[in-house]
Amino acid sequence: MSDRWIADRMQKIDASGIRKVFDLAANMVNPVNLSIGQPHFDTPEPIKEALQQAVRDGKNAYSQTQGIKPLLQQIQSAVDAEYHHADRQTFITSGTSGGLMLTLMTLLNPGDEVIVFDPYFVMYKHLTTLAGGIVRSISTYPDFRIPLDRVRAAINDKTKLILLNSPCNPTGHVASEEEVRGLAELAKEHDVALLSDEIYRVFCDPGTFVSPAKFNDQTIVIDGFSKSHSMTGWRIGWCHGPEHLLQQMIKLQQFTFVCAPHPVQWAACTAWNYDVQDRAADYRRKRDLLRKELEQDFEIEGAAGAFYMFPRAPWGTGTEFVKRAIDHELLIIPGNVFSEQDTHFRISYAAPDETLLKGAEILRRIARAGA
Repeated sequence: MSDRWIADRMQKIDASGIRKVFDLAANMVNPVNLSIGQPHFDTPEPIKEALQQAVRDGKNAYSQTQGIKPLLQQIQSAVDAEYHHADRQTFITSGTSGGLMLTLMTLLNPGDEVIVFDPYFVMYKHLTTLAGGIVRSISTYPDFRIPLDRVRAAINDKTKLILLNSPCNPTGHVASEEEVRGLAELAKEHDVALLSDEIYRVFCDPGTFVSPAKFNDQTIVIDGFSKSHSMTGWRIGWCHGPEHLLQQMIKLQQFTFVCAPHPVQWAACTAWNYDVQDRAADYRRKRDLLRKELEQDFEIEGAAGAFYMFPRAPWGTGTEFVKRAIDHELLIIPGNVFSEQDTHFRISYAAPDETLLKGAEILRRIARAGA
């Protein structure tokens, strides 16, 4: 196969960041793994049983493109009760990644700009490129708060979308009501679409999460079961927003994903009513445990939600520090995978306490040894 067969867009998508980390880690025998971006607990048994029952009941063909009625009714009722928007529709997506792709492909023309906040979830940049858009990144260093003045200055005639992720991967920052309200009002003022990725909303201190949909009824919201219910491999999420836009997204889903996996949607009806607050509370405890272990040797901002910390490397670049960690059998991710800067690294505390304590001990030792 000749290189000329490969579309030009693929040259703009660089998967080398995480790949280089795992290439470095290829010879690790029994690593202390604090790199995983998914829950460490298994899918709850009632949800697994509901999936098996759906398969046995023959729910194995295509569903309606927008999703099965019982699941839609559950989610739509909750959305209506929270926002009271007359024009807010829900549909079921093939994971939050599917929702992101449908949103970007529906909204963006070639050359349209998307404002993202650096550090950002790596998929935002590449899906924007795939859709023909251009990422306009705005730095949130050093405290990872949304700089509203810089957002206002960045908006221009080509700005089509602002993308917010709170709680944030990789920083764990939970945007305050002031940040969220300001962003929502800016988007409304300039007639710019606002997309809120809320996949980690359950993983933050009670009462701290605020959705921009509260202040802007045109906000597009993406959420799912992957993180909250440890269903990452099940590919089931949902999206809600203004009906005229969602009808276009559903049309596109018909000709791409077709539908979210049908038996999984029936299992998701059980998941919707399954209380995961005990797991959320356990991750808050793990966060506090790890922060206490590291705060004497590392600068840690954010880390108020999701299950990530994004400490500043105490010496060298983030990549250099991660290489040293890998030499000590600790697997973490350099910050430049998520950022234009190479000053930090990401830790996932979705791990057993024993693993967290081992990882913290290695990190302290490397920090104190210096470059």
